[in-house]
Amino acid sequence: MAGRAPGAGTRGVRGGAHAVPPPAPRRRVAAAAALLCLPAAAAVVVWSLVRNPLQLALGLALIVVAVVAAWSALLHRGVARLPPAIAAVVALAATAALPETRVLAVLAAVTGLAVLSTAAARVAIARDLAPATTARAVGPARRGVLLMNPRSGGGKAERFELEKKARALGVTPIVLRRGDDLRQLAEQAVADGADVLGMAGGDGSQALVADVARRHGIAFLCVPAGTRNHFALDLGLDREDVAAGLAAFGDAVERRIDLALLGDRVFVNNVSLGVYATVVQSDAYRDAKLTTTTQLLPELLGPDARGFDLRLTRPDGSAARSPDVVLVSNGTYHLHSLAGFGTRSRLDAGLLGVVTLTVERARDVTALLSAEAAGNLRRFRGYREWTVREFEIGSGQPLLDVGVDGEALRLPPPLRFRSLPSALRVRTPAGAAGAAVAPHAGPVEAVRALWRVLCGRPARRRA
Repeated sequence: MAGRAPGAGTRGVRGGAHAVPPPAPRRRVAAAAALLCLPAAAAVVVWSLVRNPLQLALGLALIVVAVVAAWSALLHRGVARLPPAIAAVVALAATAALPETRVLAVLAAVTGLAVLSTAAARVAIARDLAPATTARAVGPARRGVLLMNPRSGGGKAERFELEKKARALGVTPIVLRRGDDLRQLAEQAVADGADVLGMAGGDGSQALVADVARRHGIAFLCVPAGTRNHFALDLGLDREDVAAGLAAFGDAVERRIDLALLGDRVFVNNVSLGVYATVVQSDAYRDAKLTTTTQLLPELLGPDARGFDLRLTRPDGSAARSPDVVLVSNGTYHLHSLAGFGTRSRLDAGLLGVVTLTVERARDVTALLSAEAAGNLRRFRGYREWTVREFEIGSGQPLLDVGVDGEALRLPPPLRFRSLPSALRVRTPAGAAGAAVAPHAGPVEAVRALWRVLCGRPARRRA
């Protein structure tokens, strides 16, 4: 790779087989300061509002919202910081607007405490709660090639003029025509000297071209020109600004991420079986996820449903009894609803995520629909999740309906899954988040992490 030296811009890698050292004294002091700021802010409100109990309760609530929102802004990146930051400002303004308060003094004190809390928390835990990366700065591609599926995403490649913009950057565009073999085109591009291989298309195409890049040890680049672009989301790319991904052919950030295998087929997102595989393959699902899911679940899980013969073993050795939904993912999803995946906080843990849903009686369907509508799927009694490096699903059926990165397939069992840790070198634009959009650490986890640091322990519990 031309440009900077291999080690340039390298960020430290956390974890590994080495023992995690205790936090430095300055981090423990910062943790103490961050934890003390919340009760201190509450004390300011109490002092100011003691003459009016109603205002006292409202003021305390606003202060809690302000501090929690400030911490939430700390734990996110890019535009994801804006909503909690705005919430913090609004809460502070509302506190200052309460009648019969010493407005300027309260505002100054509370604002100062919120800023101090956020800054101290950043020193104490922000690095620990951010996703681990092995990112490094790299120079421009010597010979970049971009493969494009013009039919993906309703014609995004043409709409965003990707071919023209690629040529302007000195990148060779290859447009996939009907009847073309995408893998063969990617292999030929490598044989012709490509050192960075890009794909503009859906996640199924991304997986195929990423596999070619992996096999040849060259860098891969994702351009989100598909329909949902879950992979691009978890790489930290802006899915609305499709052409922005082309910038990674120039000065960029490169890191290694995991891929996953189903048999000898690579996938970048997930594999679905059972009900979920049926739901996502519905033509109506793309336009109305929640409505389609709600309509199909009773039919697929009702008393007349034939069920799914899926046989698997949990980590504790117990057998799962023909679950109705199985999802195997490249990395761990934060799954809240069958109507659409959330995000993965990291793509380099070397693990497969497994989720199963089992509906054992008719009333469970109502409970499942309720959890689905509320976006809190994990509260459903038949929900199970775990992580593994390898996994197998058997069945007495000759063929199983399987959704692989959104592509409908029928495959013979047993289905064997395996994680490929750090298998792919992936490039993202220097200005992108460069990782999953945000670590999934909420205020409660932040407080717990601060307390562990204060007590001289690592911010995260070791797995």
